[in-house]
Amino acid sequence: MFTFSLTVVRHGETQYNREKLLQGQGVDTSLSETGVQQGEAVGQHLKDITFCNVFASNLQRAVQTAEIILRNSTHCSGTEMLLEPLLRERGFGVAEGRHKEDLKNMANAAGQSCRDFTPPGGETLDQVKLRFKKFLEVLFKRMLEEHGSSGPAASSSGASASREAAHGTAAAASDVPPGGSADDGLQGVSVHALVVSHGAYIRVAIKHLVEDLKCTVPAGVKDSQLFSPCPNTGISRFILTLSQSESGPVLSAARCVFTNRKRHLENLPAAE
Repeated sequence: MFTFSLTVVRHGETQYNREKLLQGQGVDTSLSETGVQQGEAVGQHLKDITFCNVFASNLQRAVQTAEIILRNSTHCSGTEMLLEPLLRERGFGVAEGRHKEDLKNMANAAGQSCRDFTPPGGETLDQVKLRFKKFLEVLFKRMLEEHGSSGPAASSSGASASREAAHGTAAAASDVPPGGSADDGLQGVSVHALVVSHGAYIRVAIKHLVEDLKCTVPAGVKDSQLFSPCPNTGISRFILTLSQSESGPVLSAARCVFTNRKRHLENLPAAE
C-alpha cells in the first residue's frame, strides 16, 4: 500500500476569462496581470508543501501558473515539471474564442443544458473523463515507480496507516474548516503531487473521483459545493492509496479533503 496526496490547482485568470470567452484547447493565451497575481498568491499559499511531482497541462496559462507556484516554493525549486497534454482543457470546437453566451444559445437551440452540450467539433464530457482516466494511469504508474518502494507508507507495517490516511474518519473530515490551511489533509502523508489544469477539466475530474471511484468526501459537504465551478487558482485536494496488481497500479482508497478552495485570493482585487 502506498499513499500520496494529490493537490489540483486551476490556472490563473486570462484576458479571455475576464471577458467570459471560451478558450478550450485552440486558444492558447497567457495569464493576465490579475492571473499572475493569483498565481503568486497560490504559490505563496502552497510554498511550504514539498511537491515531489508536478504535472501541468501544456497550454500556456497552466504552464505559467505552475512555474509561478514552483518559483514561490521553499522546497521545490529543482522539481521537474511534466507537461501533460492529457490535462488540457475540454475542447469546445466551434465555440472556442466565442462568448459563453453563444455556447448557452447553441445548447438552448439543441434543447440541452449548457453543461452537457457538446458544440460541433468539441469534446463530450465522456471524452474528457477518458482523458482524465488515462492521466490517472500515468500518475499512478509514475508515483509507484518513483516513490512506492520507499517510505513508511510502502512497508507492510505502514499499510494500516496508509488506509487510515486515505479514508480518514467522518469526524476528521468534518474538522477541516472551509478556509483551512495549506497543509490540510497532509498529516501522515509524505509524498505529494501537484497538478495544474483547467476549470471544465477539473470539474469532470472531481466528479469521476467522487462518483465513479467512490472517493469519500468531507462530512456535511453537498454535491453543489463539491462540483461547483473552480475559480482561477482554486485548489482541490485528494488523498489516494495505491496497491500493485499484476495488471498495474490499483486505487485502493481515496478521500477528498476539499475542493475549489480560494482563501488565498481574499486580499486580491476580485476577478471578473
